[in-house]
Amino acid sequence: MMPYLMIAAGASLWGIIALFVKGLGEYGFTPMEIVAIRVIVAALVLLIIGAVRLRKKMKLKKWTDIRFFIGTGIFSVVFFNYCYFTTIGQMNISIAVILLYTSPAFVTILSYLFLKEKLTLNKIIAVFGTIIGCVLIAGLTMGDGTITFIGIITGLGAGLGYALYTIFSKFALMKYEPYTITLYTFVVAAIALIPVTQLWNKYENLLDVNVLLYSIGLGLIPTVLAYFIYTWGLEKIEGSKAAIIATVEPVVATMLGVLLYGERLTFIQIIGALFILGSVIIVNMTFRKRSLSQHDGLKIE
Repeated sequence: MMPYLMIAAGASLWGIIALFVKGLGEYGFTPMEIVAIRVIVAALVLLIIGAVRLRKKMKLKKWTDIRFFIGTGIFSVVFFNYCYFTTIGQMNISIAVILLYTSPAFVTILSYLFLKEKLTLNKIIAVFGTIIGCVLIAGLTMGDGTITFIGIITGLGAGLGYALYTIFSKFALMKYEPYTITLYTFVVAAIALIPVTQLWNKYENLLDVNVLLYSIGLGLIPTVLAYFIYTWGLEKIEGSKAAIIATVEPVVATMLGVLLYGERLTFIQIIGALFILGSVIIVNMTFRKRSLSQHDGLKIE
């Protein structure tokens, strides 16, 4: 049961990211600059931890293995954020959220094709349940914004990019531990984003005490800690199950908005949250019937 709880805990930490994003946004940072701050701080923290305590885990067994982290860092973290923010610019955020949470469907299909995970009725029901739940929790009203072709494509791209972290991590877990995967994911993402965002042009803003606190918090809590916990849980269970459980994130984000920002929680959103939580329960229904063996994940060498 612990790996399932770790997946849910990691996703819950992702759900509080708005605390830090809103804070940095008030200081004039663009969404992609905030992503860059997030991955740079995370990479620095992980490098410091590695240098002090985990030097052996910082080494790659083969330099060709960097392909795994190009997958998690660029094709997932960077690509997902670029697509997601593009979608928000094209259409309203409700539709963007719904398209993003097509990710469990992508993970389930990709896990079946590449990881040879079984495509069970429970998983199929849970995937549809999470998508319905996300539609309801986003409070979709089609009249709030236009739907564009580019928005649909980038929205689905965000869902795919979000899903690819689970897929690439599963392959990386065959050779590396969660710390190593998390470290190289953010090092590669930081290397990719630094020249794109040119954050050095805002060095004065970055030296502000409040900005530093928001940046450190963003890099530590919903990033280093969240990704490490999620990857640790992913080591023990199937990727498709992990993706479905991780959809507790919008539930946490919605509750955060209600509790801290005075946002209203409608009856429809409550039903959506119940759909998501119900899907998590469905995907865990067989947990007691089988032990955490190689059948539930990939063998780690």
